[in-house]
Amino acid sequence: MKKIGIIGAMELEVEELKGKMTIQRTQEKASMEFLEGTLNGTEVVIVRSGIGKVNAALCTQILCDCFQVSHIINTGVAGSLKNEIDIGDIVVSTDALHHDVDVRVFGYPLGEVPQMGCLAFPADGHLTALAVSVCCEVNPDIKVYEGRVVSGDQFVSDKQVKDNIIKNFQGFCVEMEGASIAHAAYLNHVPFVIIRAISDKADDSAEMDYPTFEKAAAAHSASLVEHMLPKI
Repeated sequence: MKKIGIIGAMELEVEELKGKMTIQRTQEKASMEFLEGTLNGTEVVIVRSGIGKVNAALCTQILCDCFQVSHIINTGVAGSLKNEIDIGDIVVSTDALHHDVDVRVFGYPLGEVPQMGCLAFPADGHLTALAVSVCCEVNPDIKVYEGRVVSGDQFVSDKQVKDNIIKNFQGFCVEMEGASIAHAAYLNHVPFVIIRAISDKADDSAEMDYPTFEKAAAAHSASLVEHMLPKI
């Protein structure tokens, strides 16, 4: 039986989904509140992980170990890494990687975690395709893109940093949790997808754009997640 784990780093990324679910039980683990219940006819566990890669990885492992989720969806906001991807648009992951891992001194490619055997962690193809098709239905006013999500423990708001990430990793958007969720899901053999609505351009304008657009962007992502659940 399917049980979908839904992770958002910040409360605004999951508050709309929490408000629409029927909560059956609440558990606290690792200072995170896990809400079990149903949403749009689907069994779910919704949780705010907190910001950053360690919080995200811990949260994903708890979902796997304690709630035996069958799928994981990461919903939230991100900075665009492509000119054509505008604020408000959505990126659905094809894969995810860590842009702040550097073990080149031992012969690994930039971004690859040693001894993992892969540079990027592939998202589930069915979940990716489903998210794209549902987004076109429920968010017809915006564009949706399939591409790489890159993550690191920094808020990217510097054009030079952004340009280096684009050059090295060919990402579509940048944020602070997705690759760790992907990493943990990959190790646990749980299918996942990352859905990110664009809140800023990850450059010198990011500090100004982010507070203005984050709530609207998060609402687009949450709407997509809600409507794709019954089709998983």
